[in-house]
Amino acid sequence: MKETQLTIETLQRAQERLEETLAQMTVEEANTMPEPLIKSVTWLMWHTAREIDLQISALADRQPLWLQAHFSEQFALELPDDTEDWRHTPEEAAKVIVNQKELLLDYLSASMALAIDYLQSIDETSLSEVIDENWTPAVTRQARIVSIIDDAVMHSGQAVYTRRLVIGK
Repeated sequence: MKETQLTIETLQRAQERLEETLAQMTVEEANTMPEPLIKSVTWLMWHTAREIDLQISALADRQPLWLQAHFSEQFALELPDDTEDWRHTPEEAAKVIVNQKELLLDYLSASMALAIDYLQSIDETSLSEVIDENWTPAVTRQARIVSIIDDAVMHSGQAVYTRRLVIGK
């Protein structure tokens, strides 16, 4: 088995967890932040899709789906396209709302497909390539991919917790 197959399967589990969580909620419940510092399921799914999209697009040297597939226009958030969502204040996170759950599902699905296509296409010898020298130690392709997976898994678990706070299940 290729090393990247483990990555793909881990990402798919995070996607399944997010989708199952959203399926158990109304759109209003998904948009709810149960506490000021606990982000909504909507924000968690959007951010997960977005971080996969932006980071994989950078690795693949392509325009992010956020712009290329017009997800920015579809979400129509009151935030700039270059918002640093990993730094969102509770007030900024509260601006990430949707009217239909399908938009979240579509963006997550498209981002996951982008990641899977990328992971299936790369040569595993490129995993040790340094891609960002702005950190100490410098970041390799493998370290960036691990970061993407870690973030997706963490946020999928947070979504389950948030759902339980919002609807009590």
